[in-house]
Amino acid sequence: MKRFRVPNEHEAVERSWEVVRAAYEAREPVTWPRRHARPLVAGALVAAAVAAVLSPPGRSVVHSLRKAVGVENAQTELFSLPARGRLLVSGKGGTWIVNADGSRRRLGAYRDAAWSPSGRFVAAVKRSELVALDPKGNVRWTLPRRSPRFPTWTGTPTDTRIAYIAGGRLHVVAGDGTGDRAIGPAARVAPVWRPGPGRVVAYATHGKAVVYDVDGGRILMRTPPGLPQKLAWSDDGKLLLVFRPYGLRVYDRRGRVVLQDDPSDATHDADAVFAPGTHRLVIIRIHGLASDVFTGRNGRLLYRGSGALRQLVFSPGGRWLLVTWPTANQWVFVRVGRPRQIVGAARISGQFGGYPRAVSWCCGR
Repeated sequence: MKRFRVPNEHEAVERSWEVVRAAYEAREPVTWPRRHARPLVAGALVAAAVAAVLSPPGRSVVHSLRKAVGVENAQTELFSLPARGRLLVSGKGGTWIVNADGSRRRLGAYRDAAWSPSGRFVAAVKRSELVALDPKGNVRWTLPRRSPRFPTWTGTPTDTRIAYIAGGRLHVVAGDGTGDRAIGPAARVAPVWRPGPGRVVAYATHGKAVVYDVDGGRILMRTPPGLPQKLAWSDDGKLLLVFRPYGLRVYDRRGRVVLQDDPSDATHDADAVFAPGTHRLVIIRIHGLASDVFTGRNGRLLYRGSGALRQLVFSPGGRWLLVTWPTANQWVFVRVGRPRQIVGAARISGQFGGYPRAVSWCCGR
């Protein structure tokens, strides 16, 4: 797969990381008190900086980092969204809804929030509760559970199910909070419902991904060993993305690998998503001191930024792509089609009580 790098940037970064890695490995076995470890950490950072500037490419990389990171002329606030719909934002500052006109509403101190079908309700979690709310923050019901995480909603507006993780097990509960049942052991990875008829969910367990028919009570597919960090379905439910930072796989319904990508040369992926209505992947790849957003297969570069980009979120319809950029404390909206357009919004952490951990974009209204 084609990769995109500044000329000779990788070699300069590699030299820096070798110094840091060697310093860290030398420090790790030492059992001195913490006050003695601090000079070693400082020494490793200084050594990394020296290594970075030993060559012209290294000096170029360091110089670029001294510049202001982020989109030039970015909006000082998130004044509006470039496309219709609403954002559901979760992080240290709680869960928020952002409307298309830029107005924001904090729902409360919730995390891991998810839209219901058509965006009528929100499922979220606290330390010991699964909660269903309306978009105004009114609680519809709660379900006490041990350390719930990652709720995800499926179904029609009148018949829904929520899958979530609690106590190391996958649970499924009706959208009205009734009929909760545990399915089986599960890892701390967000489960995902397969689009289309039936209730089929993919989740991680025992170091692999499993596709499970909830109504039929049977496993439809298991992937080879390798604990995923993220799971995602294509909109038509025909392909399953099993994402790992150092190797992603896309499976069809028969369990065959139809696409794979294994980053190399000290690179790794931060996120990957299906473009709405397609089988095309968009990927964030981090290489050294920069990140690329590109399409799978053909490697078309959509965006590049210094530091680490984190998450990709498509607008309803797929015309715009939101790229979260913690390094710059910005969100970047990239118009995927023509004409190309980039809109930046700054000071994101100040608007949400900390930089958001997760964002989803729902509903075309």
